[in-house]
Amino acid sequence: MKVLITGANGYIGTRLLPVLLEKGHEVVCLVRDKRRFKEKSDFGDKVSIITGDLLKEQSIEAFPTDIDAAYYLVHSMADDKEFSNLEALSAHNFVQALDKTNCKQIIFLGGIANDDQLSKHLLSRQHVETVLGEARAALTVLRAAIVIGSGSASFEIIRDLAEKLPVMTAPRWLNTRSQPIAIRDVLGYLEGILLNEKSYNQTFDIGGPDILSFKDMLLIYAKVRKLDRKIIILPFLSPKISSYWLYFVTSTSYQLAQSLVDSMKNETIAHDNRINDIVPRQCLHYEEALNLAFVKIEQNSIVSSWKDALNLGYLHTDFMDQIKVPQNGTVEFKVNIPFEEDSEEVLNNIWAIGGNRGWYYWDWIWNLRGFIDKIVGGVGSRRGRTSNINISPGDVLDFWRVLLADKKNKRLLLYAEMKLPGEAWLEFKICKKDGKNYLSEVATFRPNGLWGRAYWYLMWPFHLFIFKGMANEIISFKHKHLIA
Repeated sequence: MKVLITGANGYIGTRLLPVLLEKGHEVVCLVRDKRRFKEKSDFGDKVSIITGDLLKEQSIEAFPTDIDAAYYLVHSMADDKEFSNLEALSAHNFVQALDKTNCKQIIFLGGIANDDQLSKHLLSRQHVETVLGEARAALTVLRAAIVIGSGSASFEIIRDLAEKLPVMTAPRWLNTRSQPIAIRDVLGYLEGILLNEKSYNQTFDIGGPDILSFKDMLLIYAKVRKLDRKIIILPFLSPKISSYWLYFVTSTSYQLAQSLVDSMKNETIAHDNRINDIVPRQCLHYEEALNLAFVKIEQNSIVSSWKDALNLGYLHTDFMDQIKVPQNGTVEFKVNIPFEEDSEEVLNNIWAIGGNRGWYYWDWIWNLRGFIDKIVGGVGSRRGRTSNINISPGDVLDFWRVLLADKKNKRLLLYAEMKLPGEAWLEFKICKKDGKNYLSEVATFRPNGLWGRAYWYLMWPFHLFIFKGMANEIISFKHKHLIA
């Protein structure tokens, strides 16, 4: 059967794609940029790709008329106060395009919404259900609680909090209960209801076997990681203070932290288990889901991460157009250093930059810059990276976004997502000249006005030390540690 996936570059879509292919389905992916999908996905030659931004009706390519079912996995947690209107518009444009096909079923993944007073985020998810229900195709809705898996937003936030804070003075929403579910089980349900007529025009809550408070989840995480953690609940912390607390400790933006705190006042517990009459499944316990996530992390096999999504407000979705670094109106700082070490080792060091490895030289400066960025409302440097060894276009790398990761031509190009009075690119490349290898680093900045230029020249003394020192460390890092 032919299946359409929207959000194929997203956290869920990236993981659902191989599941559907393994079952023998013909898959069509709707993406905003074919270049990113082909660079990031290992399945580019096994699927059909159509392009379109669901917020721009005219940009959407016609859907194949013989589609049997469609997954709507578009989920905006953007830094936009009007995100609910944008979500509704996206769903409406999707329905308009899908109604021109012979599609029999729409499958939508939303959030459990059983409280009387829902957060803006959960209300928006409910409204999307209503819009999708206006389509000619039957609608099947799965409502999930917290999704636990390597790279999921919930898992990474729990990880940030438990790993970084030995003692937490936490807001009262940590006592809110939820029913976490492993990403493996979410995918099992998503595949199990596909073209199952018993699921048509039905809404199902899905959750794992454990009902836990956020505090419980943090303490169980700490137990799994053999960490001694203490949590003190302070009932007087306001939602605003709670949002700042989450923003500074984790890798979320402030607007995203606000949305999450708002949602965390709602219990997300499944009201029934009717889904198991249609898709019988023994779901993983929370602790089992955590252990499975760490297996993936240790194997460097994280398939997708929520932080790599482009709907977080940091960068335009046409970011791939930035691959050609502009020459006009820019200033540059260049380092070009010859080396005799194995070029493949040096290239691997480039590919390992950021995250756990750090930036090789004067890491404290990079960390300070990330902290300052957080203070002024930026992304900071807590996002790390999805994999310690692999990089794909669109991935986050601390406060950078990967534009190009071309191992064949030994070139890595990053684009800055930190708060800046201008735009910045950072390029690493291994070149060969007169039979000798050179490591080239080029920092390019396009300033906005006088303040932008003042910022560049203020940073110039630091560039003199940082980039040359970083290049030398990249060249010698592995060789030096092998000798040690």
